[in-house]
Amino acid sequence: MSGSVAWAAADPYATALRTGRGPLFLRRADGWLLPLEVERWCGRADLVDLAVLDRCEGSVLDVGCGPGRLVAELAARGRTVLGIDVSDAAVAHTTGLGGPVLRRSVFEALPGEGRWDTVLLMDGNIGIGGDPVALLGRVAALLRPGGLLIAETAPVDIDERAQVEVVDVTTGPDDMTAGPDDVTAGPGTRGTPFPWARLGTPALLRHARGAGLRRVAQWGAGGRCFAALRTRHASSAAEPPKSAALISSQRVRKPSGDRPVADR
Repeated sequence: MSGSVAWAAADPYATALRTGRGPLFLRRADGWLLPLEVERWCGRADLVDLAVLDRCEGSVLDVGCGPGRLVAELAARGRTVLGIDVSDAAVAHTTGLGGPVLRRSVFEALPGEGRWDTVLLMDGNIGIGGDPVALLGRVAALLRPGGLLIAETAPVDIDERAQVEVVDVTTGPDDMTAGPDDVTAGPGTRGTPFPWARLGTPALLRHARGAGLRRVAQWGAGGRCFAALRTRHASSAAEPPKSAALISSQRVRKPSGDRPVADR
């Protein structure tokens, strides 16, 4: 089972998105747990999110959009935006917020390939598939020449690949005293294992070079870390982004020839 499909089949994840609350973790085979911020993901875009969205250019593809807070915010701004996610629960939540969304993996055929102005990999989604090199190469192929990738990275210098599973566990007070990196899983509901990766900004930048992406900015805010990168060989004659109509996940718009559109 591929990582994206396994994530979609992870019942604890679907339950957490439907209820809007955790606890929820990614669990490695050795028992180490990474807390997942379900409440933040299911809430409105916060100030840190809004500052990231202010950097977006033109049409925006949110890869692994989760419950859709960023897609909904961009849609409310009148931006051309599309979220993709492999989770039925995530797609349903995003749709409920009025966000255009497709149930699809980033490695499947997507609308607007090679024409997106901005791609987002937020909330640790640089880990999708457990192979950052393959993911970054795919993102570069989705972007137009000179297009922008904004990725959220781990707040530590790390370059890790692991098999993980989504778990819903309850930990006692003694388990939590050493911090989240020392928490191990007890009994709980578990999903299907799948490959995942964690990258700090230095590792992201190393891998990005091989995908033809160059760094243009990096920053931290609210305990979170981000990097902005561009595809190479931007056309000097490129026109500024046009005023774009909102992509609808319910209605197919007539292609304009130079803008990504939903293909439902």
